[in-house]
Formats: sequence, C-alpha cells, structure tokens
Amino acid sequence: MLTHTVLRAGTKRTCSTLSVVRGLATVSQNQPRLKSFKVYRWSPDTPEIKPHMQEYKIDLNECGPMVLDALLKIKNEQDATLTFRRSCREGICGSCAMNIGGRNTLACLCKIDQNESTELKIYPLPHMFVVRDLVPDLTHFYKQYKSIQPFLQRDSVPSDGKENLQSIEDRKKLDGLYECILCACCSTSCPSYWWNQQEYLGPAVLMQAYRWLIDSRDQASVARKEMLQNSMSLYRCHTIMNCARTCPKGLNPGKAIAEIKKQLAFD
Repeated sequence: MLTHTVLRAGTKRTCSTLSVVRGLATVSQNQPRLKSFKVYRWSPDTPEIKPHMQEYKIDLNECGPMVLDALLKIKNEQDATLTFRRSCREGICGSCAMNIGGRNTLACLCKIDQNESTELKIYPLPHMFVVRDLVPDLTHFYKQYKSIQPFLQRDSVPSDGKENLQSIEDRKKLDGLYECILCACCSTSCPSYWWNQQEYLGPAVLMQAYRWLIDSRDQASVARKEMLQNSMSLYRCHTIMNCARTCPKGLNPGKAIAEIKKQLAFD
C-alpha cells in the first residue's frame, strides 16, 4: 500500500514537470523569431536609383521552411513590388533560380537557415543583365540552347512507321543529362561563361549538346560536332567545376563537357 502511494505521488510530480515543460515550449513558440533577409532591388522604372539591398524582417514561426516561402511572404505581406520568377515550387521548372547566401540555387529547394542571428542575402543570378529585382534576362542563354538544335534529327524513319526504339542500355546513357531543367545556375556560376558568354556556350547548353550526341536514335552527330569544333564554343571550359558544385539537381556538366572533348579528339 505504501509503495503504491509513493508511485502515485511520483506520477503526480512527473505530470507536473511535463506540464511546466509544455508551458515553456508554448511560450517559446509564441515568441517571434525574426530573421533578416536582404534582397537585391533594382527597377527600370526608376533608373536614377542605383541597385541596392533592401532589408526585410520575417518571423520564422509564421513562414514556410524554404527561401521561396520567405520571398512570397515578403511580397504578399510587406512589399508587393518585389519581383521574382517562380512556378512549380518543386524544383522542376527552374524559374526561381537565384543567388542565395553566395550560391546559385533554386529558392524552392533552398532551406532557410534557422539561425536568427545571421542575415540571408539574395541576389539575381550573377553576371547577367537584370530585368528587375531578382529577375535575370535569360534571352541570350535560351538563344544558345536553341543553337545546338535540341531535338531528334534523323535522315530515315523506322521501317514500321512508328516510334524510334532504343535499347535499355542506350537509354541509361542519358541518365544524368536529361534531368537538366535549364535553370542556368551552372552557367552563371562559371567564370569562363562570365568572361566569354557571347561565344562560349556554357555548362548547361554543352551538357544538352552531349545529351543529343550520345542519343542512339539521333543521326546528326557529325553536324553537331562540327558546330562545336572551334576555339570558343566548347574549349573555353577549364574544368573549374563550379557547375557541378552548384547544380540544384546534382548533375555534372563538367563531366559531359569532358566527354565531348574526348569525342572530338578521337574523330
């Protein structure tokens, strides 16, 4: 009987302690966790105002976990003029590519550092013309992509008049290449592309060029190689490998470029 009484008393003390802990946790959650976000701002509507960093404070308790959540919260609740691209929120479309904390990545895949004492700086993709705020001008980038003719080219059609078949082994060769979402994170992290982007195609476009070079269904490999056989389009790559480090999809454009060089060397 005595033992039973002691156990009950101990249980009461434990429950009381848990209540205090829960109470402290609730108080802690209710306290604002303000984090500073410094965002690059520039508008063509006011060209007399130089580009500058604008600071916003966000309560992390009331914000989603990703940087894109923070940007949307700023735009919806603090500053409707803030401009940036976004679409899928799943790391598929590549729209929200920007420089976050010094690294090119996708805002929808980049988690917010929960340390409130540090600020987070957000810029548009580097070494590109800026349309407005965090929106880079990708016109030239897409022109370069178009120049490699990224589509299947054949001189003949299948004998049965249906689809162009491909073996499982040949299909596997495209893994690590077709997943590219053309976000331009890799190309805009490449010093060679910064210096020579008018002529050097850059990591993203060259990786797609290799994707079509090794596609067993394509019959235009000779013409594709001729387009790259010059001093600038391909050979400005110096294997700095920023492209592989920054790719939000975990791809390796540097390896693809090396494979193209190998093919051209043995032709």
